[in-house]
Amino acid sequence: MSSDFKYTAGLNNVGSYQVSGIPFATGNLTIPASGSTPLKIEFPFVTQWISVSNTDSKHVRLGFSELGVKNGGSNYVLIHEENKPTFNMYSLKLSEVYLLSDTGQTVTNFSLIAGLTNIPVGRINNISPSGSNWSGSSGVG
Repeated sequence: MSSDFKYTAGLNNVGSYQVSGIPFATGNLTIPASGSTPLKIEFPFVTQWISVSNTDSKHVRLGFSELGVKNGGSNYVLIHEENKPTFNMYSLKLSEVYLLSDTGQTVTNFSLIAGLTNIPVGRINNISPSGSNWSGSSGVG
């Protein structure tokens, strides 16, 4: 019997999503203007969920690939400005997100929090140009 085998949790491991997530937070982000290279946030582990808050007066594109949020792309969620800090929560398995202003101006006062699983990012192995984060999938870009 081989002693080289090590059991680890994978993407469909239910227990990894039932327990509380490992906290991940980043705030006061500056989101580049449309037409620029999107801001890429990489997570150290696959997420259970993410939540964002936009207190700027401009909208932000949140997507799962660079192509999805760039001009001409349409595979993103538009995060509207808020008068007060509120967080929209999305239950998603991600290794990274891309953020880009929906206008020609940068956006400040944008925050992101996430609950992380203990699943290594390498477990997302979508056969695509980037190999992770579902890039190339239908609806992602």
